[in-house]
Amino acid sequence: MTTRVLLADDEHLIRGAIAALLDLEEGIEVVAQVGRGDEVVAAVAEHRPDVAVLDIEMPGMDGLSAAEQISAQCKIVILTSLGRPGYLRRAMAAGVSGFLGKDASAEELAMAIRKVQAGGRYLDAELAAAAMAAGDSPLTERERDALRLAGDGATISRIAAELHLTEGTVRNYLSSAMTKLNAQNRLEAIRTAQRMGWL
Repeated sequence: MTTRVLLADDEHLIRGAIAALLDLEEGIEVVAQVGRGDEVVAAVAEHRPDVAVLDIEMPGMDGLSAAEQISAQCKIVILTSLGRPGYLRRAMAAGVSGFLGKDASAEELAMAIRKVQAGGRYLDAELAAAAMAAGDSPLTERERDALRLAGDGATISRIAAELHLTEGTVRNYLSSAMTKLNAQNRLEAIRTAQRMGWL
């Protein structure tokens, strides 16, 4: 039985190379390729893959957000150059079954695809160890939302409107996040949370 695969990566050359290598693997067929995260949901609906292989950083929508939206339709493997510990935790919460770095071999990716298609999990050992060592994010969901929007350049009033909060509450969430991350300012808090993969 052939495993149908969707590839999502904004780097055309890398996506094409991965597709070519996977097509050489027996029992794996790349049925679709997309270059933007916001194209993933429609491509899954149209091509009905068994496994979606997603990069994390893509324009339009990140791979973890796309994973949340398609986890009921297919198995998901994250293939990324951003091996941040918090990303692994977020990926598992989003329903991802496989997580490995772009430095993996084609054979390792094929093995991960086969394993998740069979109902198992495949996790890069080094990323898993780093995730356990890093611990859980100290931020609440609202603190993460406020920091993420601030990191996108949103003003306090825009963050308040988007999150349906008062401006004072947004300031409190940002201040709390800064305290928890031992940051001197918002920018430092955003950078710390991004470095840890918590945003």
